[in-house]
Amino acid sequence: MTEEQIVEALKRENAEYQKLSLEHKELKAALEELNKKHYLTPEEEIEKKKKQKEKLLKKDRMFEMVRDYKKTNSN
Repeated sequence: MTEEQIVEALKRENAEYQKLSLEHKELKAALEELNKKHYLTPEEEIEKKKKQKEKLLKKDRMFEMVRDYKKTNSN
């Protein structure tokens, strides 16, 4: 199974992965909106950093889930 196929399977079968994927997508969109601004207030800078960290944590967890799927289904 390719990584892309595993991701698709997880999106279909795993509620946690679905939730993480959706939240990751929302954070990405929010960050893109912040990046469109020429100037960010100090509060927006803090929010941007928070969203970046959150997005990265979600991506790391999704990667972990793909790796675990590969391990348990490689037989």
